[in-house]
Amino acid sequence: MDIFLASPRGFCAGVDLAVDIVDLAIQRYGIPVYVKHQIVHNPKVVADVEAKGAITVEYVSEVPEGAVVVFSAHGSPPSDYEIAKERDLTVLDATCPLVTRVHNEAKKYTREGRKIVMVGHAGHQEVIGTTGQAAMELVDERQDWDLPNWPKDTEVAVLTQTTLSVNDTAAAVEKIRQSHPDAIVRDDICYATTNRQAAATELADMTELVLVIGAQNSSNCMRLKDVAIKKGVPAYLINGPEELDRSWLAGVEKIGITSGASTPEKQVKAVIEAIAPNNVYRVGPGEEKTTFAIPRGLRDLVRRGSRRSKQESTDDEDN
Repeated sequence: MDIFLASPRGFCAGVDLAVDIVDLAIQRYGIPVYVKHQIVHNPKVVADVEAKGAITVEYVSEVPEGAVVVFSAHGSPPSDYEIAKERDLTVLDATCPLVTRVHNEAKKYTREGRKIVMVGHAGHQEVIGTTGQAAMELVDERQDWDLPNWPKDTEVAVLTQTTLSVNDTAAAVEKIRQSHPDAIVRDDICYATTNRQAAATELADMTELVLVIGAQNSSNCMRLKDVAIKKGVPAYLINGPEELDRSWLAGVEKIGITSGASTPEKQVKAVIEAIAPNNVYRVGPGEEKTTFAIPRGLRDLVRRGSRRSKQESTDDEDN
């Protein structure tokens, strides 16, 4: 039995940045540091940051007044920032820069007077954050949908969730253009999603079974599974070897493995070790070299917090 391992796979630059911001917050402010929503959609990553002293909450209103809170990589609506201000919270924003770009696009096209269509999955945290930026029409390509009966000359801008299926999104955009051919369409699906789906497509072409390593609530992981299934290859989404069903492997000689953008490499390695293949082959163009620096404003905020903590410590000693 051989394993064909997709590359790129696993952590993207946005996830690395978000986890680094939580670590930095804990180092500078001490514990506990609160995280609004799962920092990324992976329970093992969430468990890791919570083991360091982070506390995950679903709503900003759950964070104690005056505390430190990190907003997750998926982005947050303006209402969350307003609640944080009312509660005198120190906010460290770990929103992926590529999601922030979509937020800025929403504001820009609103100022220009365009109608905005958001292609995304209802209820997903990223979509909640983006639709909070401006009035827009949400199109969930998994469901039957139609746009409002806008006049033909209505100026339209189309935004997308960053973790969608490339092919399904293209189909949704084509339908929008049937009624609004001059619509501005932003290419918002992020590089990590696009690259991983391309590698998964190549993987499915040469294997009999594909395992996607990651969480069930991860949109980009689900899309990787969908890619393989649409190529006619059985595919399963598991978070680790404990979820591996050995019956899937019966009679299979070539297994493809990939992982979502929020999946640590150690989870992938654990699955490979559990299967114990004869050989492991790399498939795809290789890993990305994209990195996102911690924003200067956030670094300055943390430095001020560090100086304040040291001053408070000195005052306590003097007393």
